[in-house]
Amino acid sequence: MFAPLVARAQAPWPTGTIRIICGTAAGGLTDLFSRAYGEFISRRVGQTVVVENRPGASGGIAAQAVKQAPPDGLTMILTISTTFFANRILISNLQYDPDKDFKVVSIMPAGHLPLVVRSSTGVTNVKEFLAFAEANNVSFGTYGAGSFPHTVAYEFNKLLQRKIVPVHYRGEAPMWNDLSGGALQAAIGSYLGMAGVLQSGAGRAIAVPTAKRMGKLPNVPTFQEQGLNIPVLQLNGWVGLFAPAATPEPTLDRIAELMVEAGKSEAIVKLLDTFGIDEAAMSRKDSQKLYDEEGPVWIESTRQLGITPS
Repeated sequence: MFAPLVARAQAPWPTGTIRIICGTAAGGLTDLFSRAYGEFISRRVGQTVVVENRPGASGGIAAQAVKQAPPDGLTMILTISTTFFANRILISNLQYDPDKDFKVVSIMPAGHLPLVVRSSTGVTNVKEFLAFAEANNVSFGTYGAGSFPHTVAYEFNKLLQRKIVPVHYRGEAPMWNDLSGGALQAAIGSYLGMAGVLQSGAGRAIAVPTAKRMGKLPNVPTFQEQGLNIPVLQLNGWVGLFAPAATPEPTLDRIAELMVEAGKSEAIVKLLDTFGIDEAAMSRKDSQKLYDEEGPVWIESTRQLGITPS
């Protein structure tokens, strides 16, 4: 809970406690974003902000709760992109409509997800990795079925006769431990999660998704720079703040403005640096554009994995 300091609301906003329902458990990036941005909003508008963690169903539990909340700007969801895209494929009886029940407020890039190979493979780029995979059995670490790493493994296998084997973990820590120990030859995940592997020399980053190189790894080229012009390899990983669909536009605009402002604050700049993230919260216009452009690619990339819905 964050106590207000000064009442400075500049747009219509009902008086009361602001709730940010976080779609993940405490401690991860999504939770930390919820608290850091929530604290800034509390200070700026002079109202208490409470973060409630409601993990489960890749943010689906949180989405159901916010869908049913009054559309007054006092209750919002901050969650991963899976909640709005992949869940349409992964959950057979989704209890919310991602497009009709919510409006985008602000999207926060979650940072690049570099491809790391075990250094002992001798691989230094994507072309060499594909050649290595064609000649050797390769286990490829992902942090969950239907995740971005799982999708990348699927795309690689379209190019290979000898298929790599995706190995799904519950979280990144055990995945990186196995890569260091030699049980995996490659894996994809967050910069913070892999930092120890890179620093120890056990692993080497050879490619990053999206159209731009990563600030923390400026010498690692993108997939696109290495000739892989595959749409899913240019997607932006993100977490997003959404509100019930009937929330007044002036309120949504004001919250989005505060999110952008918060992204320039010292506390959040420091948080972004820790996670190796190059961009902060985006404007409503840019957030909606990203959502509309990349949503169909995320959905189709998940559908082609052929995962049986739960």
